[in-house]
Amino acid sequence: MIFKPLIRIVVFLSLVALPVSALANQNTVSGQPLSVVGFGDSLMSGFELPVQDSFPAQLEKALKDKGINVTVANAGVAGETTTDAVSRLDWSVPEGTGLVILEFGANDALRGISPEISEKNLAEIIEKLQKRKVQVILAGMLAPPNMGGDYEDKFNAIFPRLAQKYDVPLYPFFMEGVAAQKSLQLEDGMHPNTQGVAKMVEGFLPVIEKTIADDTSSSNKATNSNISQ
Repeated sequence: MIFKPLIRIVVFLSLVALPVSALANQNTVSGQPLSVVGFGDSLMSGFELPVQDSFPAQLEKALKDKGINVTVANAGVAGETTTDAVSRLDWSVPEGTGLVILEFGANDALRGISPEISEKNLAEIIEKLQKRKVQVILAGMLAPPNMGGDYEDKFNAIFPRLAQKYDVPLYPFFMEGVAAQKSLQLEDGMHPNTQGVAKMVEGFLPVIEKTIADDTSSSNKATNSNISQ
């Protein structure tokens, strides 16, 4: 009958006409927001900052200000290493999560943990999340110079290598623009203050926007392919 082709055309045009921000949902029919989890250490949790000033909170607000329907949960725990992250992955990233910002490694480097161990742990986390069909953005970290050139080279290579291996977006240095900037740090000289977190969110925003847009585009192609069958 003629009605079936017409219905397919109407549905297809409706999907194409929607802006990316309106499609940034895990379920465009129910209107449920994209569930993002910021999974990391004290840099993610908002060490000594009000809850609303943490990275996940500021990122959620920035995305919503752009019209993107999203929630960003704070699953950061101060002092944790990549080994700790492996042990709590399952309960820190609940079912229904669509995207994880994976941010670990700073404490590994500060403690001189073997880069091979850090890489193995991060790889295990990425593999588990990908098996669950959860998108991952890898937030990179750089080893402090006092660890020595050999350690620095091995550690810093972890993140781009993992991003390439598992085909996940990489934000090369989570503290970009904030490290060594006293005006953007707490008195400890290690953690960002409220303004520092805002700077981090500003730098990170294009990466997560592109990731959401690319994921939405892939979902639309799959939907349109099913409609045309």
